[in-house]
Amino acid sequence: MEPADQEMKQQQIRLLVVGGNGFIGKHVVSHALRLGWSVTSLSLQFKGETNLSNVNYISADISDNVLLKEKLREASFEYVINCAGYIDHTPFSKGGGKVFDTHFGGVLNLIESLNRENLRSFINIGSSDEYGDNEAPQVEAQREVPISPYSMGKVAATHFLQMLYRTENFPATTLRLFLTYGPGQNNQRFLPQIILGCLEDRPFSTSKGEQLRDFCFVQDTIESIFAAFDSPAAKGEVINIGSGQPVSIRHVVETVHMLIGKGKPQYGEVSYRSGENMELYANISKAKALLDWEPKVALEAGLNKTIQSIKDL
Repeated sequence: MEPADQEMKQQQIRLLVVGGNGFIGKHVVSHALRLGWSVTSLSLQFKGETNLSNVNYISADISDNVLLKEKLREASFEYVINCAGYIDHTPFSKGGGKVFDTHFGGVLNLIESLNRENLRSFINIGSSDEYGDNEAPQVEAQREVPISPYSMGKVAATHFLQMLYRTENFPATTLRLFLTYGPGQNNQRFLPQIILGCLEDRPFSTSKGEQLRDFCFVQDTIESIFAAFDSPAAKGEVINIGSGQPVSIRHVVETVHMLIGKGKPQYGEVSYRSGENMELYANISKAKALLDWEPKVALEAGLNKTIQSIKDL
């Protein structure tokens, strides 16, 4: 074991979760606490009723460089993960510039604000949207084809972090997530809406559902994140995280409907998004090779866990 690794074993690991009040961020926080790490969660707003007593919460907008530097001035972390941001396909002409700034400018501000002295790994959460209309299964070697300010911001952040690795040995990894789902996801997202529609046994609108997508259960995604923290081979890399299995949207809706036993999906009432890639699913060979990781939770098992979590609310 290297001296630096021995020192890490002797002290409590410090983790900063940017976007720690979000869906993936909360799962990262909980997993780190189970490992006995010291966790700081940075989010746009406090959510006091759900805060954990053993987490240090910071409120800041990563688009505000001055405030962010002030909040992080005396902090030092071994690991940082940026889960901040939101899926928003607003065109540039209708305000998409702000979306771009959040997903690219926010990353620049984070890098400028961090104390790098003890930093061992910086993970940025990317998006399968970066691939645009590339042919499936999408693989990291493909040139990105962003189709919105959101996906352009993600691509710009990806290339910026790779440049920093090449020029300054900055320990960055981009995990390009496909459709992560599971307990705790916002009710406005696709899968919770389908589950609620079925649980309430009401008609709900959906597309024809011909799109092929890649659904990865959240705990599998979390395990990939922690594998990336500790993988020297992951530094400077872009790595797809998904199930690697194409599933049609209609199949997912039909499976939820079958598991719940009620609901009235109205197929074809939602139009496909302009420029939408009809086949978006991951080649995960690189994740298997560099992270020694692969997903374990089958779709039906993950859907059952997600349905139960919504029933329990």
